[in-house]
Amino acid sequence: QVQLVESGGGLVQAGGSLRLSCAASGRIFFINPTGWYRQLPGKQRELVASISLGGTTDYTDSVKGRFTISRDSAKNTVYLQMSSLKPEDTAVYYCNSRPVLFSWGQGTQVTVSS
Repeated sequence: QVQLVESGGGLVQAGGSLRLSCAASGRIFFINPTGWYRQLPGKQRELVASISLGGTTDYTDSVKGRFTISRDSAKNTVYLQMSSLKPEDTAVYYCNSRPVLFSWGQGTQVTVSS
C-alpha cells in the first residue's frame, strides 16, 4: 500500500514562491508517471503538472512558465516548485500517479494573498 505525504504549503503573498514535496512510501509509486493535482474551493480536483517516466513534463495552461515538477526517485519524492503565485492558485495540492492509482494523501494547503 503506497502512502503519499505532501508538505511545503503555506500562506504566501502574490508573486511569491513555494516548493511542495510529496514523499511516497513505496518505490512502486515511481513506475508510473507522476502528477500534482489541486482542488480549489468548491471545485473538482484537477491535474496541474505531470512528469513521465522519461522526465517529460506537462502543465495545465494556467501554470505554464510558473510551476516546475521534478522527481527524485532515489528519495521517493516528487516536487512542485511554484513561482509567481497568484490568488487563484489557492488550493489544496496533492500528488498521485497519472492516471490516479493510489489513495490520496492529506494534501497541503497553499494560500496566496493578494
